[in-house]
Amino acid sequence: MKLTVKPLKQKDAGRGLAAIDRAAMDELGLENGDYVVLEGREGRAVARVWPGYPEDTGDGVVRIDGQLRQEADVGIDDRIDVEKADVKPARSISVALPQNLRVRGNIGPHVRNKLSGQAVTTGQTVPFSLGLGPVSSVGGQKIPLKIAETDPEGTVVVTDQTEIEVSQQPAEQITGETPEDARQTPDVTYEDIGGLDDELEQVREMIELPMRHPELFNQLGIEPPKGVLLHGPPGTGKTLMAKAVANEIDAYFTTISGPEIMSKYYGESEEQLREMFDEAEENAPAIVFIDEIDSIAPKRDDTSGDVERRVVAQLLSLMDGLEERGDVIVIGATNRLDALDPALRRGGRFDREIEIGVPDKKGRKEVLQVHTRGMPLNDEIDIDEYAERTHGFVGADIEQLAKESAMNALRRIRPEIDLEADEIDAEILENLEITGDDFKAALKGIEPSALREVFVEVPDVSWADVGGLEDTNERLRETIQWPLEYPQVFEQMDMESAKGVLLYGPPGTGKTLLAKAVANEAQSNFISVKGPELLNKYVGESEKGVREVFSKARENAPTVVFFDEIDSIAGERGTNMGDSGVGERVVSQLLTELDGLEDLEDVVVVATTNRPDLIDAALLRPGRLDRHIHVPVPDEEARRKILEVHTRDKPLAEGVDLDDIAARTDGYVGADLEAVAREAAMAATREFIRSVDPEEVDDSVGNVLIDESHFETALEEVGPSVDEETRDRYEEIEQRFDKRENELDEPEVGKTFQ
Repeated sequence: MKLTVKPLKQKDAGRGLAAIDRAAMDELGLENGDYVVLEGREGRAVARVWPGYPEDTGDGVVRIDGQLRQEADVGIDDRIDVEKADVKPARSISVALPQNLRVRGNIGPHVRNKLSGQAVTTGQTVPFSLGLGPVSSVGGQKIPLKIAETDPEGTVVVTDQTEIEVSQQPAEQITGETPEDARQTPDVTYEDIGGLDDELEQVREMIELPMRHPELFNQLGIEPPKGVLLHGPPGTGKTLMAKAVANEIDAYFTTISGPEIMSKYYGESEEQLREMFDEAEENAPAIVFIDEIDSIAPKRDDTSGDVERRVVAQLLSLMDGLEERGDVIVIGATNRLDALDPALRRGGRFDREIEIGVPDKKGRKEVLQVHTRGMPLNDEIDIDEYAERTHGFVGADIEQLAKESAMNALRRIRPEIDLEADEIDAEILENLEITGDDFKAALKGIEPSALREVFVEVPDVSWADVGGLEDTNERLRETIQWPLEYPQVFEQMDMESAKGVLLYGPPGTGKTLLAKAVANEAQSNFISVKGPELLNKYVGESEKGVREVFSKARENAPTVVFFDEIDSIAGERGTNMGDSGVGERVVSQLLTELDGLEDLEDVVVVATTNRPDLIDAALLRPGRLDRHIHVPVPDEEARRKILEVHTRDKPLAEGVDLDDIAARTDGYVGADLEAVAREAAMAATREFIRSVDPEEVDDSVGNVLIDESHFETALEEVGPSVDEETRDRYEEIEQRFDKRENELDEPEVGKTFQ
């Protein structure tokens, strides 16, 4: 039967599997675990049958990984012959290890476990992982294991009864008996790229189609695309994608590294560039990959060097000059798109610009599966959990996470390794295992590079740490959590989520704590901006800081952008005459970011202030900071709950009545009550330390309790922060906000709250 070849899912690559459409399996009389022969153009491969993915049913699809595609000599979307194979179990197999790999002891059981169920042929090279490194070369060391001899001959299956012998001859000296099976395994395949399915499809459409089927474009009477520009933050997989495409279409691949071609001699840089393109044309079809293209093609207006201008001009003429470029496609990669010369960014040069963004949760899971598929993971490790906890991580960060966790496992067994010996004991390799603790320790030491400039570690604050404020919590959940958790409901209701939330109230009521809790609970990235840190003495730098914050937020959506004390940077325009207008420009920039031509998708702004009367009125209208939430002075019931939060881990004596303390603390805000609990604990500590000898402390510390008298002392020390006048003022502001929201037909433009 002829089936269409598609790429395998990341987690299943490297296992010799062919995931066949279930309808085709029934027609061929195949069951899970059978073997099939895949006959390509000039190659042949044997694979174990795996039930196809549900989305493929009835499509006539066979999914195989890059290694099998290489052996069968087929590309994605090609048609391949599939037939049931009668493959005998192997009695014994002789394998040859690379010359530079030295292992002492019997490595046979380890090889058998790794290859169990896989079909192998004499002369075939099988990618093999000794334990810590993934099978793919992307995340760890790939060892080319050579099949030297099999009994019986031909294609056989490795079983639990197969005897594995290690050949004395190194793999480099053994030649394959069948050239098709001994094909070079590709370094990077499509299965080594996670979380970029749509982007990869676009790149393939632009590059693979014109090279494989130029007749399609001739029939349409159009020129095939000539260039693709990949842009996005560092570490997202731009270079990896270019390598994978080059490997998969078996094209000549040449790389231009900016600094390498630059020369101090006049005209030599341009000559080297010309030579690169000439070489590519001679070996067409070819891909020319220019990494960090902004280094050799910056904006000519911004550069003072004559060499850079000439190189840009040469590149422009090579990409779209009088001479035909032939079957040569240029891929450029950059993380500074705005620094590129605009003449490059037009049709005929770079026909399409594809953003390779920061992966979302699903993408991070795929990348984790790529980098951990050959690692001996403990059963307790839940990939989904780590995909959820790695906000802002790009592919390179996740690769680093996998490597670091492997290094942590290695440190555990290092005392058992004799570093002086030339060989490593096979038994040690057998026992290597990566645990959840290794992963957790690795996670602590890695910062997400996509958020490095603006990232802040969110304290582990949940709703349980916020006492009282139930109404405020509920309104925040509706505004921030629901649109991120239930986007389908908002879509169905044709309703846009709120752009921003302003939390206002007296100092110490818990505004910042609420913002932290909502970011943590919403499972989103969190960017914290302290107002004054954006201000800069240079003209234009403060506004640039605001732009960069929102640019980062868009790249890493879903994101909560938190402005603490927003009144410091968003004061009423026209009132400050002594700051050279920087405050007004920052406000204008904030207004355009919140509600300008460029939409904020999955980005919510949370701002806090205790001076809402100072904030520019334009910022408070619907469409910008839509929701105005008053965080009030807590009433008696709320004070009781706040006291519970702050005393739940403290050793309270039996007589302590929190209800009585809550009743006596009218005017106390959350920060005051926290101070009361801390001061009571300090009073008990002081009393205990003064009453015992230093050597008795360890024996007696379990008896320390906080009683009523300590709370009495604390209440004498700590007074209320908010008086009746302040409370009335904030309640009046709340009424004004409510009136504005209810009477939008009478806008109070330009008015401030006094």
